[in-house]
Amino acid sequence: MFKLKEFDTPAAKEAKMVEIKTRLEALKEKISVLRRIEVHFNMNPDETWDLLLLTELDTLADVNTYANHPEHVAVAKGIIGPVKADRACVDYEY
Repeated sequence: MFKLKEFDTPAAKEAKMVEIKTRLEALKEKISVLRRIEVHFNMNPDETWDLLLLTELDTLADVNTYANHPEHVAVAKGIIGPVKADRACVDYEY
């Protein structure tokens, strides 16, 4: 989950959220270990988090491959990093 920094306008925040969603979801075609990737926007303004990122990978080693893949790093550092206020992550098996 991601909490974004404050934006000048709601439209600017929405545009950045759409850019993040588009760029992250495009990684499915670029990173072979990704079985599924989805980005969802929080619809409740009373809650803390702005974005939810769901990924499905086969192993924890695949999580590491995804996290360190140059395409992912480019999005994480270049697109999300400058606007990220906070992040929470849970890796789990089911």
